[in-house]
Amino acid sequence: MHRGKGMKFVGDSRVKADGRKPNIPKDYSEYPGKTEAFWPNFLLREWMVGAVFLMGYLCLTVAHPAPLEAIADPLEAYIPLPDWYFLFLYQLLKYEFASGDFNVLGTVVIPGVAFGALLLAPWLDTSKERRPHRRPIATSIMLLGVASVVYLTWESVAQHDWEAAAQQGKLVEGAEIDEEAEGFEIYSSQDSCIQCHGDQMTGGAGAPNLLETEKTPEEVIEIIQNGQGAMPADQFTGSEEELQILAEFIANHGQDPE
Repeated sequence: MHRGKGMKFVGDSRVKADGRKPNIPKDYSEYPGKTEAFWPNFLLREWMVGAVFLMGYLCLTVAHPAPLEAIADPLEAYIPLPDWYFLFLYQLLKYEFASGDFNVLGTVVIPGVAFGALLLAPWLDTSKERRPHRRPIATSIMLLGVASVVYLTWESVAQHDWEAAAQQGKLVEGAEIDEEAEGFEIYSSQDSCIQCHGDQMTGGAGAPNLLETEKTPEEVIEIIQNGQGAMPADQFTGSEEELQILAEFIANHGQDPE
């Protein structure tokens, strides 16, 4: 090959003198069944699959709506429970060394050290071995992390009060109360009654549902005057006649006894 004829020697290769190639779209027909154009073939197929899954999720949402609970009540105790993949962190906060004044240890320090050790494991053990027993540092860190997560998750599930959790936030049909009765007017005027038993007399944290009581008016008066359990004595501020009316109203399950 003579020099000056559009070719240039570069090492042992011959390339065009200008070094440029025309930008010609690839002919996909050369590879039947092996490749295809991203647009519109591949992208259109992805959109169709996404649309099918989206319609499936919408149908599930309509058929099985999210379970609703009762309106939050600050007077009612609530037992929190995070999703299963956070249960080990939730359990960690139950221990004295990681809660209270040491809350930072349980929320930042201990989880930070644990996850930091997992992130640093490839640099702490730079061996090219792939067998676990040949990489003691990385294997030990991983086994310790997995064992800790499994143990804490198990403890969290075992210690959770599932029966009480099933009842909390449960929707209860509105109680039928005779709000025109004189007994309800007396009940509404007693702040100490409403604070514990609520404005609908259905109770709260540690306070029983007054609409479900089976006590007689005399027993109700005895409890109001002398207290019972967590309920203190001498909280009623009305007259003895009003106390009698209130006791009869409560014993009659929120209805006017007359």
